[in-house]
Amino acid sequence: MTALRVERCLPDGFLDEALRADARAGLTAIPKVLPPKWFYDERGSELFEKITRLDEYYPTRAERSILRAAAGEIAAATRARTLVELGAGAADKTRLLLDAMAGVGTLASFVPVDVSETALIEAARRVDGEYPGLAVTAVVSDFEEHLGLPDDTGRRLVVFLGGTIGNLLPGQRAAFLASLRARLRPGDAFLLGTDLVKDPAVLVAAYDDAAGVTAAFNKNILSVLNAALGADFDAGAFEHVALWDAREEWIEMRLRSLEPQVVTLPAIDLQVSFGEGEEMRTEVSAKFRRERVAAELAAAGFALAGWWTDEKGRFGLSLSVPA
Repeated sequence: MTALRVERCLPDGFLDEALRADARAGLTAIPKVLPPKWFYDERGSELFEKITRLDEYYPTRAERSILRAAAGEIAAATRARTLVELGAGAADKTRLLLDAMAGVGTLASFVPVDVSETALIEAARRVDGEYPGLAVTAVVSDFEEHLGLPDDTGRRLVVFLGGTIGNLLPGQRAAFLASLRARLRPGDAFLLGTDLVKDPAVLVAAYDDAAGVTAAFNKNILSVLNAALGADFDAGAFEHVALWDAREEWIEMRLRSLEPQVVTLPAIDLQVSFGEGEEMRTEVSAKFRRERVAAELAAAGFALAGWWTDEKGRFGLSLSVPA
């Protein structure tokens, strides 16, 4: 086992200040909005892991099936020495790529990047223990602020899985892709997971499951604000809403106020009023078509080099290289 390295790219207090800024801006906006990154305290992460195992939530299974079938082809095409995973989470599906890269004899290092230090280090330690001789560097970073890419590691395969890019609004996606492209060199590659446009009933069910796990996950953002900002949100005074926006081709998750109420957030000296039936957006999850993926990559300076879907065409993996 190699020595696990940890790099912290965020300044002290960064997340606390970011949450305060997002809460103040979002809760005073019309309509109100909160960024989905704040779902993920320890309970939020546990709830999301439950979501990925639900019958209605197909993306995780679909993406894993693609990786199982295509990882060898991806490893052979990229010949990467370093696998960099943005938003690594538990890094479960990543093992399919690590195994494939080891199989073609190129794998030397793994760099998981995530904003949640505790979960990141736990995942990095598991990988470190399972792959003797692999250099593992856990990078604590917000990929929208600092990508955390290593420099002197030879060819790099950067992966961004799970359809997480769909949580970014179009302008944010363009900025993220351009920032990533600026950091890549000839020989590097980018593997992107994107959920695809499909029957709206299937999409909505994936975000509004019968067991109510996604509803609990959505409301958890209120618990995060209560704990971090001393807020007095009553989760029982809100209901979970998931809907398909056909024009934008995305799912929106919202929290709808069941009654007129006033919420106080002492840490940012803010009082916020909600009307009965007023909705606050907590997540956008864009769905894609191959043509849209290729166009957005091209606009950022990438060339599409490979495309795979699962058998039912529910989810897409794209491999691109600097153009």
